[in-house]
Amino acid sequence: MPGTNLIVPVVLWGKHAPTHCISSVYLSRDQKTLVTGCYDGQICIWQVEPETLKMTPRCLLVGHTAPVTCLSRASIIQDNNFIVSSSEAGEMCTWDLVDGKCRESVKLTQVHTNIQAYHMCNSEDLRLFCNGYYAEILIMDPFSLEILFSLSSKMNPDWISALHVLRPSSRKDDVVLAISITGTVKVWSLLGHENKQSEPIYENESKQIRCLNALSLYCCAYNQRTVLIVCAKYCQIYDAGDFSVLCSIQAPSGERWMSGDFLAPDRVLVWSTEGKGYLYKLPANSVPDHKGFHGPSVDHDSPVLFSILAHPDNKLLSCPPAMRFVLTSVGGKQRRLLLRGDSAGVVSLWNIDDAAQPQPGNLSSHAPIVLTSLEMAWAEMNPSPVGILDQFSHPEEPEIKLTASIYLLAANRLVVGRDDGSIVIVNATHTVQLQLLHGNHQQLDDWPPHQLLLGHIGRVNCLLYPHHVHHRYDKSHLVSGGIDFAVCLWDLFSGALLHRFCVHAGEITQLIVPPQNCSPRIQKCICSVASDHSVTLLSLSERKCVTLASRHLFPVVTIKWRPADDFMVVGCSDGTVYVWQMETGHLDRVLHGMIAEEVLSACDETLADELGGAMTSGTDLQGLANPAVHFFRGLRHRNLTAMRAATQRGLAALAAAERGPGAGPLAEPARARRAPLTVQGFRSNPADPESHILFFDIEGLIVELLSEEYSAMSPASLEAAGLITSEYMKVAALTQSASPDAAKRISDFFGRVKDKAGDMERLLKEKDKHGILAKMKEGAETMQTKLQAKAEQLKGQVDSKDGTPTKRQRPRDMSLAEPPHTMEIAQILISLLHAWGLDPDLDRVCESKLGLLRPMVPVCFGVVSRHGHMAVQLPTRLGGWAEACASAPDDPLLLTSDLPVELLRQEKLTRLFTSKLHWELSTTLTTNHLLSIVALANTLMSMSNASFVPEQEVARRLHRPTTRTSSWAGDEEREEQLAAQQAHIKQGWSLLATLHCVLLPDKVVAAGAKSFKRPQVEMLARRWQHHCLEVRDAAQALLLAELGRLGPKGRKSLVDNWAQFLPLYTHTESINPHAAQKEPTEKVARDQEEEFEEEEEEIVRKPSSLAELKRKQTTAVVLLGVIGAEFGQDIASEGAAGNKRRKDGDSRKSSIVEGFTLSASNNLGRLTALALTHLLLAPGCARLPAHTPLRRAAVDLLGRGFAVWEPYLDVSHVLLGLLEMCSDADKLVPSMTYGLPLTPQADSCRTARHALTLIATARPAAFITTMAREVARCAGAAAGAPPPPAALALHRGRAEVLRGIELLIERMHAEVAELLVEVMDIILHCVDQSHLKSKGLNEVFPAICRYNQVSHCPATRRIAVGSHTGQLAIYELRAGRCQSLAAHSGPVTACAFSPDGRYLVSYATADNRLSFWQSTAGMFGLGAAQTRCVKCYSTAPMADVARLNPARLARLVWTNSRTVTLMLADGSETRFNV
Repeated sequence: MPGTNLIVPVVLWGKHAPTHCISSVYLSRDQKTLVTGCYDGQICIWQVEPETLKMTPRCLLVGHTAPVTCLSRASIIQDNNFIVSSSEAGEMCTWDLVDGKCRESVKLTQVHTNIQAYHMCNSEDLRLFCNGYYAEILIMDPFSLEILFSLSSKMNPDWISALHVLRPSSRKDDVVLAISITGTVKVWSLLGHENKQSEPIYENESKQIRCLNALSLYCCAYNQRTVLIVCAKYCQIYDAGDFSVLCSIQAPSGERWMSGDFLAPDRVLVWSTEGKGYLYKLPANSVPDHKGFHGPSVDHDSPVLFSILAHPDNKLLSCPPAMRFVLTSVGGKQRRLLLRGDSAGVVSLWNIDDAAQPQPGNLSSHAPIVLTSLEMAWAEMNPSPVGILDQFSHPEEPEIKLTASIYLLAANRLVVGRDDGSIVIVNATHTVQLQLLHGNHQQLDDWPPHQLLLGHIGRVNCLLYPHHVHHRYDKSHLVSGGIDFAVCLWDLFSGALLHRFCVHAGEITQLIVPPQNCSPRIQKCICSVASDHSVTLLSLSERKCVTLASRHLFPVVTIKWRPADDFMVVGCSDGTVYVWQMETGHLDRVLHGMIAEEVLSACDETLADELGGAMTSGTDLQGLANPAVHFFRGLRHRNLTAMRAATQRGLAALAAAERGPGAGPLAEPARARRAPLTVQGFRSNPADPESHILFFDIEGLIVELLSEEYSAMSPASLEAAGLITSEYMKVAALTQSASPDAAKRISDFFGRVKDKAGDMERLLKEKDKHGILAKMKEGAETMQTKLQAKAEQLKGQVDSKDGTPTKRQRPRDMSLAEPPHTMEIAQILISLLHAWGLDPDLDRVCESKLGLLRPMVPVCFGVVSRHGHMAVQLPTRLGGWAEACASAPDDPLLLTSDLPVELLRQEKLTRLFTSKLHWELSTTLTTNHLLSIVALANTLMSMSNASFVPEQEVARRLHRPTTRTSSWAGDEEREEQLAAQQAHIKQGWSLLATLHCVLLPDKVVAAGAKSFKRPQVEMLARRWQHHCLEVRDAAQALLLAELGRLGPKGRKSLVDNWAQFLPLYTHTESINPHAAQKEPTEKVARDQEEEFEEEEEEIVRKPSSLAELKRKQTTAVVLLGVIGAEFGQDIASEGAAGNKRRKDGDSRKSSIVEGFTLSASNNLGRLTALALTHLLLAPGCARLPAHTPLRRAAVDLLGRGFAVWEPYLDVSHVLLGLLEMCSDADKLVPSMTYGLPLTPQADSCRTARHALTLIATARPAAFITTMAREVARCAGAAAGAPPPPAALALHRGRAEVLRGIELLIERMHAEVAELLVEVMDIILHCVDQSHLKSKGLNEVFPAICRYNQVSHCPATRRIAVGSHTGQLAIYELRAGRCQSLAAHSGPVTACAFSPDGRYLVSYATADNRLSFWQSTAGMFGLGAAQTRCVKCYSTAPMADVARLNPARLARLVWTNSRTVTLMLADGSETRFNV
């Protein structure tokens, strides 16, 4: 599920159940799940006990914007938990009932009124047959929601009002029986191979009958010879053969029929709009088995009513209920039930089997066997679910409902408007802590402190903080609209009412911010909409109404802007459009019909999607009926676009000064940052009080934490911490020509970077004007003075703002006055996600050292899925856990305390929840929560001294390395104390991460969990290269832990499952076995990436099975890549059981190869390797952009599993591709541990660099020989010819190659020694030769000079290298050529030029010879230089012991121009003369 970016929603429901006016119902075959859809567009999932039919509301699915009209199952498999829902707006969704994720969603132009799920012949699963406000019948696939084909009419085509699909007993095909609203009955027969491409499918026969506006049509399932058609006033039984009426049943007076069905060949059940069911016995002429069938009807022989299903109290309903006849089978028993959901949200069930036996002579009435509703479930909860401001409610007084809310991120304040006209402002993280977590704060009275704004009479309808939407508005302005027709402008900091606009004549329904390209006067305005159909523009700076647009006859539904023409375009519910001039308030024109629509759509096109996407463009007020939807749109646009822009904020320290535009790989600091926490008010119906959802954005939170951490460190300390590397610059400098100014530039750059450290210190001192630092030093003062300081400081801010035009940044000194709320947000989130109770020792560490707090209530989590749909758990699901709770052991400490019983029960449930039930909810939740907590624990572990214990937090912030001035006494022991504490804290976080990453499953199962939901492998695989490093690491760790836990067998089956989705690449084209229609070859190859775009690109795409397939393919590539890279060997060795892993490289390689396969012909290892290289090398294009997480994953896996893939790879291609990716790396790319997100390009570059390192160290020989081969190829290319592409990659990646070689010399000294000549070829190709003019090789590339086999003579500009084969290679840099001499019979041990460069001496232990060589140039330096052996000495053989360390065998040192000393490892020295 891309698109959702790790977001963890937590819901605070409050004391009132959401309104649920039911519009459709569905009960699963196994009687375990009941689903109800409502008029506000939500869907509620209920857990049902199959035996007792007790129902518990479990979770609410939000996503439809209109009443849900149809619910249908999606699969024939009994426990397949998917349903399809469809709404009056044409939206259709497929939901996963277990975790509430929306699997697919689509918006059609056709609106369905009825969906029948039917298993056609020749199809492996159900198909949905839909009819509605359109003239065809659509047949859809329930999982991809695409229209497979449609049935059209030849004879009087019209809307189809009802249909029924069945398979005649004696035939192979399916028959669709339908009736149009004008009363034409039609029949189609389907063979099962119909598809979109086939000709239009027309009906086989049709007949006009006298039956208008039928509501439903059912064919008798028992003999298929009679048909029941229900209309509002009567229902009729027809003969299926010739469609003649057999008998008719009138609706009871005052009621209208809704639908019905056959219970037996001679009995029908029909139900009415009053929510009652009527059972009739049919007369003889309507029963096919009877001899009087189809005969003339006898007078007294009419349908007989023998039973009624009704509620005993007979309450009037405000609208017709949703009813459904269901057949269920539990444990082999079939039951027939009538299900009803009504406008009050009550669900009732009747057992029809009781009522179906007619008692002769008397009419029986039956009450429902089960009755339940959300309200009842809420009422049963004791204590009732928590709300966000519960500290204000007193048990005696009636509760004041919360009606509007808004969260101010920068100030961490929650502003809540209430029913009585008051507005409460309170610290958001504190009020959440108070509701959800145990801790000292529970003992404080009146905490957290709050501010009350009084000014409205009656309910506050809406709130707006304009500065959030655009920073042109004043920071301190808050706007509220109420039921008292007034719009109030408040000063947020002082709480003063600045102005009250009374221009509307109806309650205010909405406040909007105009787009920022309006005229300057309008830019200072906000727009308000009221229920008297008026729209105004109110100027906040002039404190007056600029424009009053009030002549609309119908309610306003949309407002669009044409800033260029100074127009505000208002659309009303009757379709008219009013165009107003904003500056003058003049009504320009009124448009109707098509033109009106065109004008509205034209406004859309001019929009640039600025920050606040939908909010600024045209605000759709349609959602007013359903604020829930609104709220999602808000979440989607206001925050997600901001979030998207915001993930990337580079190193604050390196940002401004040294970077030209676009320099540097760190992502540009974006306009706004992702909000780590958003609090959204949420209600399912305008009349409800608000519940609140907290959205914790993991990535935003990590970015905030790290930005705060890094911005306080200077680059020097960043480098010391290993977060950025500058050694890189030094290597890079070698590849540029050695002009003196380049060197100066580089040293300047470093100087500047290091200077910043000094600046930071000065800045911090200046910042500390109020002496807050010093004050805190005096000792931790009480809460009170802290708050005092905060208030003064806020006041100071406001004054300074009015006095001087300060920059628009959030006041930075806030960051020292109170710990930044980012830490509090992290504290709340980790406390809620942590698995308390699994490891008591760790829990103690968490509470004492890390400062986590235990939850007080079982938390209601949510899941955000693609398309912005969302599922939220209901607090009432606790009811379903009562037994689990009862059976759990009691804690003796709790029993002895004097808490009331219900609180004891709640505490026990909470403990059970955190340790066990939390992890049994769903795989999606488990995955998301584990990812979140592991990523956060790793982030905090990487920060210095990050703990949530308040005193420590203050100490840590005073003690950042740069802020310290050593004037304080007693600093040294403080230092040690802090270091020890730091170690404890780091260890605490690391234990926390380990618990959730590795130990959790076993511990949860040990704690008695029956159904632990494992993390989903595929969700983790998709995040293998998530752009947020901490999430990436967490995903990799969790995935490897999970794969490790699966064991060889589990992995084998995983591989078999996913192998079928692996895209097949041959060398020239890609073949895709799944797409039957041949697509253009490269299309399929690249298609598969779309989904993998940065995870937050929420591609609003047409859903199709192709997209689903692409997602599967990308997942398969990564998953198989990971299994191959990490477990490639063991999949092999399980073949020969217990076959010891053989160490010799050869056999190991072959075992890898055999093992990672399905069969000899279809070699999985090869295919995976091909897919990975394809992803590395395919050129960037629209389908597969150059830098996506998928490509990064491929690069990473090629590096990790190089040993496994090597046999199938074209190594040089792969290495050159990686070099190409690294080529821009000579900018300051942070190291692998640097936590903030980078630009995609820098990220790819970092990953590629890491992969190269892995490859080089895994197979040094392959790396060096391949590189040398490419170098030789480049050198061999004809001088005039354009350089081959390989040469370009090599040229651009020179620095990278040098770094790799340096690393290899360091780590794998001996392996490199065998390939020294090749290494020297590469070095000389990559280093710019001008460096060697002035400096010796040991200064330019010191690493290679560790080898005694290498010698450089600056005087003659020659380099000699003794090779492993006994050859001597002499490079003449002047002439740019190399000659090779056969010097020794074994490896050359050492060689050295004489100081004047006339002689070269070489020595080899293998043949115990020391040779002197002299080069004689030809005449006047013309002709070839001759090098010959002048003298040869035989040396004493070396002791065997000394040979063990070949690197230190011997050194040659010239003592003067004619004498050389041979120093051996055993300390002996021998002199030789030329």
